[in-house]
Amino acid sequence: MNYYIEKYTGVRIELSALPIQNGAADFHVMAHADTSLQRFSEQVNALRSAFLQLFRDKLPEEATVVFARCFLSDAANQQKQAQESFSGFLGCTVSYVQQPPLNGGKIAFWLHLQTDVTRHDGDGWHLFERNGFTHCFTSASGTGEDSRTQTRNLLEEYERQLNIRDCRMADNCLRTWLFTRDIDTDYAGMASARKEHFARNGLTRQTHYIASTGIEGRDADASVKVKMDTYWIRGLEEEQVQFLYAKDRMSPTHQYGITFERGVSIDFGDRRNVHISGTASIDRNGNVLYVNDVRQQTLRMWENVEALLHEADCGFGDLMQVIVYLRDFADYATVKPMFDKKFPETPVMMVLAPICRTQWLIEMECIAAKPVQHQKFRNY
Repeated sequence: MNYYIEKYTGVRIELSALPIQNGAADFHVMAHADTSLQRFSEQVNALRSAFLQLFRDKLPEEATVVFARCFLSDAANQQKQAQESFSGFLGCTVSYVQQPPLNGGKIAFWLHLQTDVTRHDGDGWHLFERNGFTHCFTSASGTGEDSRTQTRNLLEEYERQLNIRDCRMADNCLRTWLFTRDIDTDYAGMASARKEHFARNGLTRQTHYIASTGIEGRDADASVKVKMDTYWIRGLEEEQVQFLYAKDRMSPTHQYGITFERGVSIDFGDRRNVHISGTASIDRNGNVLYVNDVRQQTLRMWENVEALLHEADCGFGDLMQVIVYLRDFADYATVKPMFDKKFPETPVMMVLAPICRTQWLIEMECIAAKPVQHQKFRNY
């Protein structure tokens, strides 16, 4: 893995790159606007300028942004301008969510770029193809009277759209992110509706669930109680996908009534991609460890994530990006130096986003990748 740090006026960019000999390259970018520019419009313009310079000077000409997430400090006042400034500019699915960046900036971005892709846009979905695989990131907001109804509507519409494209959630969806407006009141309804939908569509403890993060994140529209981002692939064979459990460290999620997988590893002919779900300080019996101690929770969280990565024959040196969620802004001063020391080069985004159990003070998710060789699989 190659790591780079670039600094532009009002913006810090952290970049990871997975170059594959005679293959397509993958890049992840964490872009942070800083407090040297006080107005939101100034930070937006600084980010656009930084992206243009990055695309021109540091990335291959054929690198294409395939997904972006925009983290906002105040979606009600910022989301419309952000959408106007970046959706067309980036040309891909862009997820907008209120999860305030903890560095004090008003806006930040995670970008995922790939080379050698062919993009096909239609019906509001940005599909891209490479070597016979079709990939797609989606982002949608719920409608309905409560979080349960909104989640049901989101999942039913998603399943319908997948079916149109000869896909199913159980077979093709590898990763979801579910954002609830108020984690303490909306998460239970979301989790219940997801469990019911999965059961109706062949996703059970005997088969598998989907790697996922369920976290607080707001939309500009106050009526939106649930937002959902997804990643699906068409063209995979069943043996290319391995779900991750680390059962010696963590309990299966179904033991406490939740339906998601701890992580998923996807093998191609030339690389392995690993998506680790939102992971916190939990033990093999499903208990929260180190209540009210964010330092110890962070250490245990790292141990759990490392165990999941090891199950996919990866380690922290294979990380392409990390997103960290903190429940309490006051813990940032403790956690930031810990991450700086542990992951000095890895692109890391830290945001304010309460977690599904009130006793969890911190959670992280990540993406890892490494070169491998599988003669029976097509390259990525």
